[in-house]
Amino acid sequence: MNTLLMRLAAPMQSWGIDAKFNRRGTGRTPSKSGVIGLVAAALGRKRNESIADLQQLQFGVRVDREGKLIRDYQMVHEEAFWKNHAGRYVHITNRYYLADAVFLVGLTGEPELLKQIEWGLRNPVFPLFLGRRSCPPEGKLVLGIREGKSLMEALEEEPWLVSDWLQSKRPPQEPLRIAVESDAESGHGYFLKDLPLSFDQNHRQYGFRRVVESLKQVEIKTVSDENMFTEHDPMKALN
Repeated sequence: MNTLLMRLAAPMQSWGIDAKFNRRGTGRTPSKSGVIGLVAAALGRKRNESIADLQQLQFGVRVDREGKLIRDYQMVHEEAFWKNHAGRYVHITNRYYLADAVFLVGLTGEPELLKQIEWGLRNPVFPLFLGRRSCPPEGKLVLGIREGKSLMEALEEEPWLVSDWLQSKRPPQEPLRIAVESDAESGHGYFLKDLPLSFDQNHRQYGFRRVVESLKQVEIKTVSDENMFTEHDPMKALN
């Protein structure tokens, strides 16, 4: 089995699995629905197209930098009419983001599908974003396919993905949080409702998946800052 690795980093990210009405929250790690949505956009799939093959990919996250939870407080004024009475209403919304977070994300599946996804991420059909359209990725997104590596092996063996400057401020051995999908029959872990079944705007559907978290002592290897950047322009499609 092969594993495709991605680096998800940006000034802001938002992975909401409980975003409702005037409160738009974010999880502390990327959601499977958000990452599969990113992959589907890269492949040029429309919202009403099937994502059955992408659902089957095993998904895992390593938290290389937790990031800081921030809130965007907004007030929206609008004129409204209700039962012949005009009025001015104020909607207050709270939108939450992760600032300066860095994640290593792995997708494990069939080799040919992973190759298609890798090519699509390097040559996306639609603009890519990390949870919300206001959060385009920065730096290198695709790290490549690790052949013959299981999801956990790939997540454990990849060098730490933070800058040289930050590495110099931290101890040489850093326990990193890893969250991977688990066999539903294992009985371990917890459930998240972020398994995308359909992105169709008329009938969005999400299912549950089981997640197991652990802390791993990952070997810290120096990764040059220049290896984290790419010529990819996330706004090129707007030109």
